[in-house]
Amino acid sequence: MSGPAALSIPSPSLSQFSLGPLTIHIYALCLLTGIVVAYLLGRRRYRDRGGTDDDFEAVALWAVVFGIVGARVYHVITDHELYFGPGRQWYRAFFIWQGGLGIWGSITGGALAVLWVCHRRGLTFAPMADSLAPALLLAQGIGRLGNWFNQELFGSPTTLPWGLRIDPAHRPAGYLQYQTFHPTFLYELIWNVLGALALLWIDRHWRLERGKLFALYVVVYTFGRFWVERLRIDPANHLGGWRLNSYTSVIVFTAGLIWFCWLLRYRPGADPRPVRVPQPAPPADDHEESGASESR
Repeated sequence: MSGPAALSIPSPSLSQFSLGPLTIHIYALCLLTGIVVAYLLGRRRYRDRGGTDDDFEAVALWAVVFGIVGARVYHVITDHELYFGPGRQWYRAFFIWQGGLGIWGSITGGALAVLWVCHRRGLTFAPMADSLAPALLLAQGIGRLGNWFNQELFGSPTTLPWGLRIDPAHRPAGYLQYQTFHPTFLYELIWNVLGALALLWIDRHWRLERGKLFALYVVVYTFGRFWVERLRIDPANHLGGWRLNSYTSVIVFTAGLIWFCWLLRYRPGADPRPVRVPQPAPPADDHEESGASESR
């Protein structure tokens, strides 16, 4: 081995293994690890804010389910040509185990689930969202390790010493002559982990409440995702020379920044609302009231 490949990051030769009749995909294990880490950290943080484990577990369960469904729906919509059209098999859109998840759909689906469950259980949304913010960043970083094992979603060719070696079978058309590429999985992993640590530090020193920490999470994640997206060379839909995910990053970043600034200006300080919204007491039974009056 010579040239830039002599100093580079190797790609794993294994992306799956068999356990009896089951085929275990390491990508799925990375996602599962991220979910478990987010659950444990988020639950502890929600407990510190006065919430209960029971409420957090209910929210987490539906957030994972809606997040996975949303991720798949986003992928199918943005890459519909893979499943619909002449010679395509539309039912493969349901084969989620074959890969194809969109992070924006996951975030949207998970957020809607959190809103829905909080409403159903009488919970205040902001404490739940602020508890989850650094946990989500950490989970997203861990999940990116799955791209490393799959040798996918890497960046443009590079001669930097931390370039990622990609096997010829995984190189896209037009790049077969290159050996090393930008390890975008590593860039996003490092960015997300540092972002999660920064959010934890900020929250410890300034105790951002009322949704401020979650808004800051949106800003941090989308800023890093935009630059990572600009490096990637995997097939994607483009508009005006930009990948669609780049536009999504800019739009969500702008919305998150406006939201964060608005909260700082109009919702300063601690959140006066309880974690659980008090439910009105049921009306007293007329028969019981009359009986009580007669006994006086």
